[in-house]
Amino acid sequence: MVNPDVHDKLEQELRRGVLVLAVLSQLRSLRYGYELRQSLLDQGLPIEEGTLYPLLRRLEAQGVLSSEWQTAEGKPRRYYRLSAEGLTLYERLTSTWRGLNEAMGQLLETGAAP
Repeated sequence: MVNPDVHDKLEQELRRGVLVLAVLSQLRSLRYGYELRQSLLDQGLPIEEGTLYPLLRRLEAQGVLSSEWQTAEGKPRRYYRLSAEGLTLYERLTSTWRGLNEAMGQLLETGAAP
């Protein structure tokens, strides 16, 4: 039987790679952090605040996202969206994801039975 700690660590590695593309997919329009987190959760991909906000800051520092503060509706909120470079990156990563997904589908279908 596989050690639960091994499973948890490997699952975390899989999720870590997927989260970037998931976040980018939701930022083609302006969104603030909580709204983004809810959108991901509603579509079956929960993400902790302690993971999301550092990821948003890192992607912004890399030039993938732009942000702006808005105060029109109550408390100030920081809104994020893809930059031009981020949109290009999103398109490239989406293409890569689709290729990997297709390859993994084939591998899992033709893999040896346990």
